[in-house]
Amino acid sequence: MICVVTGVAGFIGSHLAEKLLDVGHTVRGVDKFLGNYPRRFKEWNLAQVRRPGLEFIEEDLVGIDLPALLDGVTYVFHQAAQPGVRSSWGEEFGEYTHNNILATQRLLEASKKSKIKKFVYASSSSVYGDTQDLPMRETGMTRPVSPYGVSKLSAEQLCYLYWKEFGVPTVSLRYFTVYGPRQRPDMFFHIFMRAHRRGQAIPIYDDGKQSRDFTFCADIVDGNIAAAEYPGAGEVFNLGGGSRTTVEEVVRMVEEISGKKAQLNMLARQQGDVRHTAAALDQARNKLGFKPRVKLYDGLAQEWAWMQHIGD
Repeated sequence: MICVVTGVAGFIGSHLAEKLLDVGHTVRGVDKFLGNYPRRFKEWNLAQVRRPGLEFIEEDLVGIDLPALLDGVTYVFHQAAQPGVRSSWGEEFGEYTHNNILATQRLLEASKKSKIKKFVYASSSSVYGDTQDLPMRETGMTRPVSPYGVSKLSAEQLCYLYWKEFGVPTVSLRYFTVYGPRQRPDMFFHIFMRAHRRGQAIPIYDDGKQSRDFTFCADIVDGNIAAAEYPGAGEVFNLGGGSRTTVEEVVRMVEEISGKKAQLNMLARQQGDVRHTAAALDQARNKLGFKPRVKLYDGLAQEWAWMQHIGD
């Protein structure tokens, strides 16, 4: 089968493409190399999947020939997006509307006339906002507290609209704080581990007691493949790690893994940051057969080992 993976040079996109290639699929990967972090990291990600079976296209989804991209394709995995909560305010929001909303709408519009079996969209737990209603359920209120979250929810709603009105077989997956090897350098674990390896102070926003449902990248990949094979459509599923952990606890785990004490630089909470996240996984378990396999400590150990080889 031919699978389209957008954002193929990214953190999750490269892992997903690698798994699809491993099981015998052909991957048509698209990436525009957004300038949100150094290109060398994305080139390194892409190097892990450059092999027979990969057709790579460096292009903006808004301007690409989408009917040609989707020709003969069975599954679309739409991972491409402008990421980041803290950078989504002000004038930067134009990048989020272009890369997250408009690009998704163009891809959905082209999918109307294609023969794809499933359009899997990478959404985010940011759509829930700073709710106290935990665990976060797919049927719960969505009230984002960042422009990034608004853009992800808007694209998610477009997926539902194109399924409802045109029969495009969409499934949206709300990711909860994904981590692991190849994590973006602007994400907390990467920043934390890079500073810790150098013996520098680690920036901790808020008081460290904020918690997240951390999800290992391989579990996210499994959830994507399960969603593609799922017979239903027009639905939304949480993909989480299955347990909620504070930043303080993560720091202690990395200290144990690395064998050295961390230096902390406590900073004020940032706009758009939520206090807690926790994924209700009943729907994903019951309908997708999703079950996170990688425990947080083990996943952190894998990311720490990877960090030793990427340089500064």
